[in-house]
Amino acid sequence: MSYPRIEPGRGPFAVTERVRFGDLDAMQHMNNVEFLRYFETARIAYLESLFPEHTPTSRSDFGFIFAECQISYRSPAFYGEEIRTEIVPEKIGNASLRLGFEMRAVGDGRLVAEGHGTLVGYDYSRGASTPLPDALRELLARDVSM
Repeated sequence: MSYPRIEPGRGPFAVTERVRFGDLDAMQHMNNVEFLRYFETARIAYLESLFPEHTPTSRSDFGFIFAECQISYRSPAFYGEEIRTEIVPEKIGNASLRLGFEMRAVGDGRLVAEGHGTLVGYDYSRGASTPLPDALRELLARDVSM
């Protein structure tokens, strides 16, 4: 799936997805595992929009390792609801990046979940962390603290 390139500094990047039947658990609301998948979809789309030359499935180029995730569940999401996941860079380190996210139900605007994830730049050929590319760091810096 390809996402349009966004202009850095123009507000939070967002992806909207509809809650599918397969996303539900026995209680008929979105399963907690699915929140991480929605965040992943939005996170990858955000990075692709900033850094289109990066291929997340390539192990020969610069890559990311997903090092940490924190999710606070605020409200259940139900079948058929549209969920908007916004991504905002919160902290840029030498070799790491922390992306914050917020998930809201489009219909009524209620907060469904919020949290952050930390990514570490990784060189698969060396098997070691590596600094973030300067070009990516510059693009991310424009979106920090929107």
